[in-house]
Amino acid sequence: MKIIDLESLTNKEIVLGYKAKFVNSKNVTIAYWEVKAGSKLPSHSHIHEQVSQVTEGEFELTVADKVFVLKPGKIAIIPSNTMHSGVAITNCKITDTFYPLRNDYM
Repeated sequence: MKIIDLESLTNKEIVLGYKAKFVNSKNVTIAYWEVKAGSKLPSHSHIHEQVSQVTEGEFELTVADKVFVLKPGKIAIIPSNTMHSGVAITNCKITDTFYPLRNDYM
């Protein structure tokens, strides 16, 4: 059992305009993103399944050439090895859960 205080974690800027605090368990990584409006996420893929939830703001997500607008209450499930990209329409807070654990976000 472990309790983590998000306020005690340091933000890391992974991509310009994308800052996150990362929580890692044995099997998953949870990223708590703060994204500036207009910030672009380049097209990429990874071996991790990704579940994305916008908790504040609006985010345009492109997955396998299909465009979606994520707002609070909408959740995207991105299969592993699937190309995806995005752009923050407004300032956003996004929570991503990755399986398996992302060693590059430790």
